[in-house]
Parts: sequence; C-alpha cells; structure tokens
Amino acid sequence: MASAQTATVVCPFCETLNRVDLARIEQHPKCGKCGKPIRLDRPIAISDASFERVTTDSTVPVVVDFYADWCGPCKIMAPLLDDVARRRAGQILVTKLDTDRNPAAGTRFGVRGIPTLIAFRDGKEVARRVGAVPPAELEAFLNSI
Repeated sequence: MASAQTATVVCPFCETLNRVDLARIEQHPKCGKCGKPIRLDRPIAISDASFERVTTDSTVPVVVDFYADWCGPCKIMAPLLDDVARRRAGQILVTKLDTDRNPAAGTRFGVRGIPTLIAFRDGKEVARRVGAVPPAELEAFLNSI
C-alpha cells in the first residue's frame, strides 16, 4: 500500500498548523481550529515560526518562494506560482515567505537575492533557482524535484 500524501499547512486565517491529506483536497479541507477553508490551489504563506514544520512534515516536495512585496521580479513570478499551485495541487506544496517580515529562514538558507525558489524534500534543500524565470524554466525546475 502506498503511503499517504500529506502536507502540513498554515491556516491563512488563524495561523494554526494543519495536517492535510492531499488525496482528499477535492473535499476542501478546513482548519481544525477555526473551521475556515484551507486552499491548496494557491501558494500558502509561511513564516519563520512555521517554516521548519511545513518543510519537514510534508510527504510531497515543498517549494518556498522567498519574496518581498516591493520586489518587481517577485511580482512577475507571483502569477506563475499561482498557476503551479493550482495545476500541481496535491503533488507539490507551493509556499511563500516574505523575507522582510521573516528574515531568519532567508538568512539560514543564504538567500541573497529575491525571488529565490528553494525546493525541499523531508526538510532538506534539493533544488534552488534565483531570480525571475520564464515559464519553461520554472517547469524544468519543478520537474527536477
């Protein structure tokens, strides 16, 4: 029997960590604390506080977009990552981390330019891409993880 595909995600409303069965995302998971929907068809915001749990407790690859609101190239990448999250929901967990509000994770992983995409498996970095990339390069990056 194949192991269950799960991800630990942060509720966007109350910031509670929730374990989600990715095989059941069509059933629209809800937060165990506040009951509001957890949408996996878009990037999930994470913080320094939730970073470790989200990247280590998921059985699918976790892509972290290190970004800032003021960053022009980050704004270019945002709709591409929205599309990836929608198309690959249940296969890849797409997250985003605001480096201005959460500097510790960026410092820990040596993020010197944004946007930086880092892919994690079992909490370990497996791939990295710095800067805005065209859709074909983004797909190649995602296919490499």
